[in-house]
Amino acid sequence: MQKDKDNNKKVDVKVGKIHYGKLWQDVKKHKKYFFIVLPVVFVVAALLSFSVPNYYNCTVKLAPELSMSNTNRARSLTNLASSLGINLSTTTNNGDALFPTLYPELMNSVTFRTSLFPIKVQSEKGGKIMTYYDYLKDEQKSPWWSKILPGIMSLFREKKEDVKQEVNTFKLTKEQSKVAKMIAKKVVCDVDNKSFVITINVTDQDPVIAATIADSVQQKLQDFITDYRTRKARRDLEHNQKIYDETKARYEQAVLEYANYADANQHVFLERVRSKQTKLQTEMSLQTQAYTQIAAQLMQSEAKVQEETPAFTTLQPATVPLKKSGPKRAQICLIFLFLAFIGTTLYCFHKEGDLIPVSKSLLGLGVDDEEE
Repeated sequence: MQKDKDNNKKVDVKVGKIHYGKLWQDVKKHKKYFFIVLPVVFVVAALLSFSVPNYYNCTVKLAPELSMSNTNRARSLTNLASSLGINLSTTTNNGDALFPTLYPELMNSVTFRTSLFPIKVQSEKGGKIMTYYDYLKDEQKSPWWSKILPGIMSLFREKKEDVKQEVNTFKLTKEQSKVAKMIAKKVVCDVDNKSFVITINVTDQDPVIAATIADSVQQKLQDFITDYRTRKARRDLEHNQKIYDETKARYEQAVLEYANYADANQHVFLERVRSKQTKLQTEMSLQTQAYTQIAAQLMQSEAKVQEETPAFTTLQPATVPLKKSGPKRAQICLIFLFLAFIGTTLYCFHKEGDLIPVSKSLLGLGVDDEEE
């Protein structure tokens, strides 16, 4: 008789069905657990979510100028690789090693991150103007639990005076490395493999600073790419400018010598004088020809620099975000409450002996027809 009563408490899985009414009665039997657990979890979730500081996102989108032939070739290669399940980063552009797909790697470099240290920023509420490095080092808010372990560790460390050091990318200090890692998380670059649109996303606790850094990163990226693409052309220009200055000086000297000698010997008909005058005239003609050629090369070099200078189209400029991007406190509380509800329900099933039969039924394992 006792065995029959025990069997009535279990889920009937012989026909693959679950007695939902029985489960509902078991949950109602222990509803006091829900009245205790859910309010406590809600309060805890609210405290945790409100301990996380607000943050804002600012997004900038750029379209780099590419020649049609290079763009079409890059797109065809990328599409072909994508169809084969391969992530191909095209890095050839008429010998150009800095293709747009490598811009995220460039921005993730230590050199680029440390170049953002001296940017001047000011918060939305005003206050003093400081460098981005000092702002990240001294003005960042963090949840209370993230301060517990560092606070305990600081008790066992000797206090050292904060002495500012010059940034050496070869060997950063611990503080500089920490700030550089913060920038790597806050400043993110992404490039679309098909359209090559550059997306720069900056996250910060202050909306004005987020927009300021997004605009500065955009400008620094453009300057770096421009410097890279025009480097060889500018070197050629400098070389041709040096040769031009030297050739111009020799040309002017030859013209001056010929003019002085010709003026001084206008009425002299000696063959020796005429021979030297012819020699000076020939030298002047050679220097004139050389000067003309190098002047043309200098103009070509200047045109080459202008041709190699890339142009960027700003699709979405940096603007101060009006609404915070997170944390989404309502969603956090709902997730906590949902998990607490599921956990409490499973505990109720466990108390009534329903958990194992229901699990087996849901997994399709079934139970024995007879239990001893």
